[in-house]
Order: sequence, then C-alpha cells, then structure tokens
Amino acid sequence: MHVLVCVKQVPDTKIIKINPKTNTLDRRSAPAILNPYDGHAMQEAAKIKREVGGTISVLSMGPPQATAVIKKSIEIGADRGYLISDRAFAGADTLATSYALSKAIERIAEEHPIDLIICGKHAIDGDTGQVGPGIARRVDIPPITNVIEIVEINKPENKIIVKRKVTDGYELIESKFPCLITVEKEINDIEYAPMPNMLKAARYEPMIWSVTDLHNVDRAQLGLKGSPTIVGKMFTPPRPEGGKKLEGTSDEQVNQLVDLLMEQKHLFQYSQSHK
Repeated sequence: MHVLVCVKQVPDTKIIKINPKTNTLDRRSAPAILNPYDGHAMQEAAKIKREVGGTISVLSMGPPQATAVIKKSIEIGADRGYLISDRAFAGADTLATSYALSKAIERIAEEHPIDLIICGKHAIDGDTGQVGPGIARRVDIPPITNVIEIVEINKPENKIIVKRKVTDGYELIESKFPCLITVEKEINDIEYAPMPNMLKAARYEPMIWSVTDLHNVDRAQLGLKGSPTIVGKMFTPPRPEGGKKLEGTSDEQVNQLVDLLMEQKHLFQYSQSHK
C-alpha cells in the first residue's frame, strides 16, 4: 500500500506578527514549522504503515528551505520525500497550489501508484481547508474531510472506512481506493521519533523538482497567474469591549436594561432602513 502525505511549512502563528504598514503577515517574525495538522496526517500514515505495511511518500511545495518539513516527515516515518520548488509557483492561492501539487502527484504515481492521499484539515497560516479537496478534484478521486478516525483499511477488498466530524455529530463513510482524506488533530497523538528515523532524516536529501520536471503543466494555472483570489489585507481584530454594569436597585436596573434594549432596537432599525 502506498500512502502519500501532503505537508506544508508554515510560520508559527503563536509567535508571528502582522506588519502594521502592509497589513500582511511578517513571516520573518516567527520560526517556520511543519503545519500541525500535517504532522497528524503524517503520524496517521506511519500508523497505517505499521498495521498494514507499505510505503509512505511525502510531498510539499515551497522554497528550498521547506526541505526541513520533508526531513521532519522522514523522522515521523516517511520513506521518501518530494519538494516542488520554483519561482513559477510563487504567490499561489489554494487553486494554483492544488494544481501544482496535483501535477507532482501525477508524476509520483507514474512510478509508485498511490492508494491513499492524506492532508491536514487546513494550514494554520491560511485556514481555508481547500487544498486537499482541490487536489482530489484535479486527480479525480473522492475526498473525505474532517476525519477523526480510520476505522478500517481493507486492502484486499480495496476499501477504507473512516469516521468524520460534521456539524451535528459524526458520519461513518466507506470509500474505495484511491481516495483522499483530510484529518483533524484529534485523530492521533504525535509520537516521539525513534532514533533510527532521526538519523535517517538527518542524512536524507529529498527529491527537488522544478516546474520543468513536471509533465503537461499549464503555466497559466501556476503562481500568481493561476490565482484568481488575493488577500486585500490582514489585521488583528480589536479586543471586544467590556460589558456594561447596571447600578442601583432592582427596579432601576430593569429600567436601565429596557432602555439599553430599546436603544439597540432603534440602531438596528436605522441600519436596516439605510441599506
């Protein structure tokens, strides 16, 4: 069984700041890390490998320094890693990113047919959750999002059963291979990497592909050219104002509360009439 995991290098959002002049993320203000959701995706792939056998490939897109997240994935249990890195990919939104990754996946699958693709639920720097389903659409396989448990993998019957979280509960879904799943953090706990994996990761050099190494690529769908969406600005939301404390007797407090409610009602009616 061949599992491919898509990972991304992201800034640590616990530390990162927003540039007040440009209203964009100041990526130099925080260290780059493996996207946490992708770490859980990689951990689940390692669990599958232990239980049913097979191999794990890991794929990322980014600048040359993104090889660090490939090495981190090797620590967790990946067998081989691929990085697509080219200025043609720069400025990609989720649509262009899913296109570029799908082309890399097609090339990997030429040599190593893929049974399952695992992605994190979303990247913490973008929080869209669109890249995983976008990849699935482009390579024409079913996506299953928000997975919290892999219930069964039956390779002889070519099927997988997963439990996914939905708004009002949970669903059990069965799918044929190949398919793509995106995982929540609660699917597993990140384990400490064994020493042999750490030594392998330290020496490992991933395969790095430029756009010319991919096949049948439409350059108009890459990078900024292939990105129909842009971020106008980013900002830190203002702190919520504190509540209003009512003083006086019970009757006085009731009267104050009624006045406040009536004031809000009038403001709402005014805003509706001026739309």
